[in-house]
Amino acid sequence: MTGPPGPFEPLGQPGQPFLDRLAFEHFTAAHRREIKLHCYRMMGSLHEADDLVQETFLRAWRARSEFDGRGSVRGWLYTIATNSCLNALKARTRAHRFLQQPGRPPSQGPATGGPAAELAWLDPYPDAELPAVADDTPGPEARYETREAVQLAFVAAIQDLPPRQRAALLLSDVLGWSAVETARLLGGSTASINSALQRARATLAARYPEGRPRRRSQTSREEGLLLERYMQTWQAANLDGFIELLREDATFSMPPWREWYQGRAAIRAFFETIWTRFAGFRAVAIGANGQPAVGVYARTHQDPAWRAHSLHVIEPMDGGIASLTVYLGPLGPELFPAFGLPPP
Repeated sequence: MTGPPGPFEPLGQPGQPFLDRLAFEHFTAAHRREIKLHCYRMMGSLHEADDLVQETFLRAWRARSEFDGRGSVRGWLYTIATNSCLNALKARTRAHRFLQQPGRPPSQGPATGGPAAELAWLDPYPDAELPAVADDTPGPEARYETREAVQLAFVAAIQDLPPRQRAALLLSDVLGWSAVETARLLGGSTASINSALQRARATLAARYPEGRPRRRSQTSREEGLLLERYMQTWQAANLDGFIELLREDATFSMPPWREWYQGRAAIRAFFETIWTRFAGFRAVAIGANGQPAVGVYARTHQDPAWRAHSLHVIEPMDGGIASLTVYLGPLGPELFPAFGLPPP
């Protein structure tokens, strides 16, 4: 069985006019979601991904006369998108986005550090925006499965890479492009791309002792049941039930707050200081980064109205929760519209 078409395989006859308006709209629409996901992986920001995918298609339309069909539309769009992302990263104060404040050890007790507004936090990504087909068929050079390469922890890990290494790893190890194709897009020699890939892979190996993200063993049905139980514990404010869902070594982080917690005891001690402040919670199931996720609304003892409270991304593992990331206000509620959640 042959692999999927490479990113630079031609879609038209060399020398013939290729992209009129109808052709442009047809082929670019077919690739919009995977280009947006690529921009998100590069930037770690949903808002920036939206802006950069718009910039990519605007630049492609303006340069359409330069495209003669010798390569694929897909490869051409990835070239424009990747270079747009690299330029945007150069203009940033920080090239990285974070799930946890770098160098900060796990906390104990109440959160006192406050939101870290000076840090750029990694956004979650709506499952509704994930490509249905194109990104599920990576090229033969891919080292990561599609399900691994959209996980929040993986996107956080590649944020540690310098921008050019990040681009090389995404093109080669996630999309499955050859070193020759990646060098053609990024510029430079094949040897320089292989060197960048070696360094990027070494960085990820340090982050992942097993060399890749932890594999999730649950079926969709098991994850659905876990999500249902999770929502029930919040809506009932059932702290014991909530803690039982966590693995013993689970981690909990809450961007944009600085604190993060590790282990059932530490997480329980934190939540004991929080849930009593609220009169109730409502949970709505969503999907983020190919993982179970929940939007939570809350009301207080002083205000009976339901307000957007937080957005939760769950990493399941062996029947329990290995990692929980809860995006709090203002960061969490600001993300509600992107997930189809009304922000009351």
